[in-house]
Amino acid sequence: MKLIHVVGRNLPEAWEQSLVKLSEVGVVIDTEYGEKSIDAPAVIIVENPFAEPRVHLKGIVAGSLRGLLDYVDEIVRGIHDYLVEKIGYTYHERLFSYRLPNGTIINQMDKVVEKLRNAPYTRRAQAITWQPWKDLESEHPPCLNRMWFRVFEDNLVLHVHMRSNDAFKAAYMNMYAFTELQKLIAQKIGVNIGYYMHIADSYHVYERDLKWFNAFIQQVKSGESRNRWRTTQQYLEMLHS
Repeated sequence: MKLIHVVGRNLPEAWEQSLVKLSEVGVVIDTEYGEKSIDAPAVIIVENPFAEPRVHLKGIVAGSLRGLLDYVDEIVRGIHDYLVEKIGYTYHERLFSYRLPNGTIINQMDKVVEKLRNAPYTRRAQAITWQPWKDLESEHPPCLNRMWFRVFEDNLVLHVHMRSNDAFKAAYMNMYAFTELQKLIAQKIGVNIGYYMHIADSYHVYERDLKWFNAFIQQVKSGESRNRWRTTQQYLEMLHS
C-alpha cells in the first residue's frame, strides 16, 4: 500500500491534492459496512491553514452552507455536548471533558495550554479521544484519536491523528474545524499559527460515492474546482445573502 503525502499552501489546495493522490494510489479494501472503499494512509500538510481562500464549497457536506460554522461550534465550543449520553461522545467532550471510569474529568485543552506556556518546546502537549473501555466495543468509535501541539519559532503547529477519515465527505470539514481549535490555543498562549498536519491511517472514499468522487477529480485536474474556493469573507457574505 502506498502512502499519500501532499503539501498545500492552504486548506482547499491541500485537500484537493490529497483526493487526487488517493485516486492514483488508493487500493480497494472491504469495510465493516458491507461495501468496498478505496483506501490509503495519508499525511497532509497545510503550510498556512489560514491563508485565503480558506473555504472550499465542495468540502462542506453538512446539509447547508452554514453547516461548516456549526461544525466549528461543535468542535470548539461544544454546542452538541448535551447529546453525549445519547450519541456516545463528541470530540469537544472528549477533548475538554475527558471522563475516566472513576468519574474524574480532565480538561485536556487546559492542560495543553498550561504545558505550552511553561515549555513551548514540550513534546507532551497532546490530547486523546480514545477510551478503550468504551470504544473497543463501540460500533461508531471516534475517528479522531489524538492531537499534538508544539511551538516552533513562535508558531503553534498542530498534528492531528485520525484512525479513519472519509476523504471526500468529511476530511475538509475536519481540517477546517481542527485548525479553528489550533487558532484558539495559539491565542491563549499568545503565539502565531503555524503549519497543520493531518495524518490518517485510513483515508478513504466509499464505493457509493465513487461516481461523484471521480467526477470531482476531473474538475480538480482541469482547474474547474477552483471556482468553488471562497475567502472567509465571501463565504460569510453568502450566508447572509
